[in-house]
Amino acid sequence: MSPGVQTVECEFTVQSELGLHARPAGRLASLAGRFESEISLGRGDEWVNGSSVLSILCLAASKGTALRVRAVGADAEEAVRELGLLIEAGEEEVPG
Repeated sequence: MSPGVQTVECEFTVQSELGLHARPAGRLASLAGRFESEISLGRGDEWVNGSSVLSILCLAASKGTALRVRAVGADAEEAVRELGLLIEAGEEEVPG
């Protein structure tokens, strides 16, 4: 592993009443794509690419679902923090 590369993983709970349907999944994928780090989202034993809307939707994360965010890269800590904030934001708290 090269210097400056780190792995950060944390668990967050989906707060949106509608869960991670298409709009919030799209926001998550878009946000994940802004980071240099490789982002994965996990539910149970299943891990998916954090920058793929369809993969995120396949997690079928309803309100109350615990999701793990894992980032590997130089900006991993920031990536996990920002994605976690989005996962835990209720739909009404997320700007359009």
